[in-house]
Amino acid sequence: MALEYVWKGLLVIAVLSVAGVVLVQAGLVSVPWGPDEGAVRVFNDGADGDRDPKTAVDVAVADDPAERYTGLSDHDSLESGDGMLFVHGEEQELTYVMREMDFDIDIIFIGADREITQIHHARAPEPGEDGEELRYSGRGKWVLEVPRGYANETGIEVGDEVEIDLESNRMIATRSDSVTLERAAAIAERETIAPAAVAAERTSVRR
Repeated sequence: MALEYVWKGLLVIAVLSVAGVVLVQAGLVSVPWGPDEGAVRVFNDGADGDRDPKTAVDVAVADDPAERYTGLSDHDSLESGDGMLFVHGEEQELTYVMREMDFDIDIIFIGADREITQIHHARAPEPGEDGEELRYSGRGKWVLEVPRGYANETGIEVGDEVEIDLESNRMIATRSDSVTLERAAAIAERETIAPAAVAAERTSVRR
């Protein structure tokens, strides 16, 4: 009888583990050891063989639906050199809105190949204006938000290469194969995210 209880317990644990992996990879929840902050470095497009750094941004990380929904709307301002990085499970068509924003920002879309695909200079809603109507679309797996004008000041352009370094022992969602929770816990404390395969298109309205 005791052995039966043990097997049932192990079965429940296995089912919950598999369900957790599926939910994390689908982007519906974040892992408890997910990153809170990191750094994003931008380089030129390297067309002439050079790879010169343009800037480095210290970022807070929004990697689950609740964090992506809130975004920077709970901030009063953003210092130059600081930003927020929104992490999605795969490259897709995205639309970001300026819901309840108090300041202007640059919205930078980054593809799964870590190249910048689109840059928007977004204004905050005026008094009485619904920020939901201020929509900015692009294709990406990551979206970087920085103070408005920062992209122009630092020379950030479409086609520039981006390096993303997140502080965590976490599941890396850029891999196309399944990643177990045990393997995720063993990932180094700091790991640079590498390119991944482009997945099917989805439209997501987030902020």
